[in-house]
Amino acid sequence: MNRFHDRRQFLKSAAVAVASPWIVPRSVFGGAAPSERIRVACIGTGNQGIAILRKFLANEDAEVVAVCDVNRGSYGYKTDDQFLGREPGCREVDKFYAEKRGTGGRRGCTGYNDFREVLARDDVDAVTVVVPDQWHALMTIRAAEAGKDIYCEKPLSLTIGQGRAMVEAVRKHERILQTGSHERSNPQTRHICELVRNGRLGRLKRVITNVGYNNKEGPGPGWQPMPVPDGFDYDMWLGPAPRVPYHKDRCLYRFRFNYDYSGGQVTNYGAHSNDLAQWGLGMDESGPVEIEFIDAKWLPKGSLFDTALETRFLCRYASGAELLCQTAEPSVKVRFEGTEGMVEWGYSRVYRSEPESLIRSQIGPSELHLYQSDDHVRNFLDCVKSRREPVAPAEVGHRSATVCHLGNVAVRLGRNVKWDPAKETFPGDDEANAMLDRPMRSPWHL
Repeated sequence: MNRFHDRRQFLKSAAVAVASPWIVPRSVFGGAAPSERIRVACIGTGNQGIAILRKFLANEDAEVVAVCDVNRGSYGYKTDDQFLGREPGCREVDKFYAEKRGTGGRRGCTGYNDFREVLARDDVDAVTVVVPDQWHALMTIRAAEAGKDIYCEKPLSLTIGQGRAMVEAVRKHERILQTGSHERSNPQTRHICELVRNGRLGRLKRVITNVGYNNKEGPGPGWQPMPVPDGFDYDMWLGPAPRVPYHKDRCLYRFRFNYDYSGGQVTNYGAHSNDLAQWGLGMDESGPVEIEFIDAKWLPKGSLFDTALETRFLCRYASGAELLCQTAEPSVKVRFEGTEGMVEWGYSRVYRSEPESLIRSQIGPSELHLYQSDDHVRNFLDCVKSRREPVAPAEVGHRSATVCHLGNVAVRLGRNVKWDPAKETFPGDDEANAMLDRPMRSPWHL
């Protein structure tokens, strides 16, 4: 049983028996009592990983005790000025606590190259998994087996099969998992989904979602391998993915443009846009029944980047609703169109409706109210303590990622596919079913 749950039950019983001396005000400890802090290890300290790490540092009842990254430290992330990796991550953690609390006998943040050493620590309560997508399932399942709660970045999985395995592992070991689909913790997106779910748009006809264009360029046909940099464990970075020659544009931030490690921008941005579509459609435990391939554009064969440059596909649901996912700007946007109005939200401050009054209307006390979370990391920490499901649990993350994977299957096959969301198979379609999962490079396996 979770130690926080045990402690709360103990304190509650003790308070009844011997009154309040057991309860120590948080102010005595400058926030949260050390014994009540959730000890976190951050696996992956790249562009997004360091951003998530900082969010945990900002919460008094969390303490980052370790980081793990296969890169000792380098440039080459999203922006040229970012020097990130294991050692920069450790320094940031130690600097933060030194300035916040003083040394106070704290032993400091420990850095690891191998995530298995992190999971072997008895003093780690939760881990973040902010690494290339080919690692999500392995790390999440091993963390669940080790009794750790997990904050796993979106998209939850690399394949539909891996996503289902992650859901089952989290359930079996009774772990809390928060998918990093943080737009579910945005009051604006919650409001527009509530408008849709409460019928304010009339009969829902269509949803349109955006996934952005590639924001990096890689080498074209004829590219040449490069020497592996000192301090970078390339074999561990590849992990279960195929063994291939090293090139700097394969790794770090640019992993998302290669199908060995990602689903391209369809899974990157679609894990937000299509996730919100699923929320508004009330499909958190289901999905579409047919995916229509419309078009796609590709780089020349032999380019290092092999994910689609542009895509358009249409998902049809049993209800009759349709979801059109397209490459467009802003990079994340969802638009719900009904018989009586339209609402849309997206990056670049998109937040509007037709008629204009619709977006200003309030959800009444007797209407459907969706899960309220205004801070994704805070929601995760609260749920680690309460054992309540977070706003983006494993099943939700899996189903939203599945919409993106289904689109990629249709795009890569260049044809339409049927889908059974209950059985999670392509009925009578061996070619498509072969794409539900993929083999892992030895010795890695689920």
